[in-house]
Amino acid sequence: MNGVARLRGAADPAALLAALQAIEAREGRGRPYPNAPRTLDLDIVAMGRLLRAAPDPVIPHPRAHLRRFVLEPLREVWPGWVHPSTGQEAEALLRDLPPAPMRRIAPGLVGGFTRGCVPAPSALSDPFARTE
Repeated sequence: MNGVARLRGAADPAALLAALQAIEAREGRGRPYPNAPRTLDLDIVAMGRLLRAAPDPVIPHPRAHLRRFVLEPLREVWPGWVHPSTGQEAEALLRDLPPAPMRRIAPGLVGGFTRGCVPAPSALSDPFARTE
């Protein structure tokens, strides 16, 4: 399952990455070797117009513009998003990519697509849900 969440507010990129990696670890993601298969993968795609080459995280994500499964949900949650490096909107980047089989996982769910895999139920929990 692939999805995109749009957050508002200020955040330090390194602190946000650490928080996302803590969620991955809590949900059982291991990192036995680079690019190992993963049960949960939370990435920072972009942070406004920020360009950051180092240290980690690299922003925008260095391969986001090449991935339909990132751009399709991104254009739903952030209409008119412009890639900070290329200056292209998501729609233009999508036109340059080959088609890929994707389907919406739930009617009305904005930003949620799957490419044929089903996530573990714990991966669907919302770590930011309010408990008030």
